[in-house]
Amino acid sequence: MLDHDEIVRLYGPWRARSPHDAAELFAGYGGRWWIAGGWAIEAFTGIARAHDDVDPSIPRSDVHALRRHVSERLDVWQADDGALRPIVNDTDSLSQTCENLWLRRSGADPWEYDVILMGATPATWTYKRDARISLPINEILWARDGISYLCPEVQLLHKASRPRPKDQADFDACVRLLDPEPRAWLRMALTLAHPGHPWLAHL
Repeated sequence: MLDHDEIVRLYGPWRARSPHDAAELFAGYGGRWWIAGGWAIEAFTGIARAHDDVDPSIPRSDVHALRRHVSERLDVWQADDGALRPIVNDTDSLSQTCENLWLRRSGADPWEYDVILMGATPATWTYKRDARISLPINEILWARDGISYLCPEVQLLHKASRPRPKDQADFDACVRLLDPEPRAWLRMALTLAHPGHPWLAHL
């Protein structure tokens, strides 16, 4: 997995953006969206941390709705295993393995948003690495200041597959703040999807 500095060297820089910037971008958008990644952890813990980018998230079925919403403001690229390909119209297909969209104003400008695609219907979210793990979509989100965020236990599950130092730091910051029910859910989900995971000993 490439680190942020290597991604910048290969693909270009990122503009610093925040959840409030994302909220402005999504103003008037008809689909569902939320903030995932490190900003979701910071919103929950209240502990400031460094951020390489901001990660809005949408159901992967809504890619073209998002493209139409940002049309004439930002170009949409699918980032898939090191390959970048633009999505220019509704007939452009999305790779089945693509999990991220990168948005920027033009090829001469920095990237602005890394949109995470999740397996979700209007009713249900399903964990991409183990379909046995799912929740009603309303139960994976919470809101602060009018912005929806991914719940910390769900975000930690996504970080658990190959935890980097910053993922471990996010787990350490969150674990003592989790209420019994989300803590038990994360323990169950890790046991199913990542048996023997080191975080289980702390849950």
